[in-house]
Amino acid sequence: MTSADRMPTTRRYLMCAPTYFEVAYSINPWMDPTKPVDHDLVMQQWQTLHDTYVELGHKVETIEPQPGLPDMVFAANSATVIDGRVLGARFRAEQRAPEADHYRRWFNENGYHNVVMPTCINEAEGDFAWTGRYLLAGTGFRTDPGAHAEAQEVLGVPVVSLHLIDPRYYHLDTALFVLNEDEPNVAYYPGAFSEGSQHVLRRLFPNAVIATASDAECFGLNGVSDGRNVILPTEATGLAAQLTARGYEPIFVDISELKKSGGGPKCCTMEIRG
Repeated sequence: MTSADRMPTTRRYLMCAPTYFEVAYSINPWMDPTKPVDHDLVMQQWQTLHDTYVELGHKVETIEPQPGLPDMVFAANSATVIDGRVLGARFRAEQRAPEADHYRRWFNENGYHNVVMPTCINEAEGDFAWTGRYLLAGTGFRTDPGAHAEAQEVLGVPVVSLHLIDPRYYHLDTALFVLNEDEPNVAYYPGAFSEGSQHVLRRLFPNAVIATASDAECFGLNGVSDGRNVILPTEATGLAAQLTARGYEPIFVDISELKKSGGGPKCCTMEIRG
């Protein structure tokens, strides 16, 4: 299939500017509070990501960043929205816990009156990936297995559980992303998953794009696809070549500062469906 055959779909995203971004603590292997963050550069990188979505025709809304919440920029971790149903987040790390309520209020103030806050640890699109048919749900480091059943009940979609085993890929969205939803397909890094989960992924997606270790290490699997255009970190050249061969259009963005906190394009991007 060529790029001319692939049709992008217009998306609606929620983002949060990195106004207060810093690496103030360490809750994943990528975070080192001794390494300084270039604040001007991270603002520039985030703005470029935001503007790229707008230029592609997507609608981007923003939530007001809050002081004392340096990771609030990672909007994907704070809610999962499918067909207008909103399941909020409950963070494992106490440093991030207050973020959930700020996002809950945003949804309430923007016409979503049936927002369900979870009882289980649930880091939203960090560990939930909607394929258009079922919700892929990660566990192993952050989101509790019980959150998978809770998501199925609240969102009303079938859930497939996947077990993560490499602490560098502590969220599902660091190891896998959905390429298109009309005929669901994904890109993923097998080494991030247990043997059983690898078998599940092969059964579900026999034509998946298989990423290399180097593509995973540069957060290439933290990509965002609209069905044709795929936003990737600048270093994910091998993955980009595979995607181009499949008819996708890779678009590179620099995430060097965001990566210092273990985040990339998808981490900054919550998709609002319906």
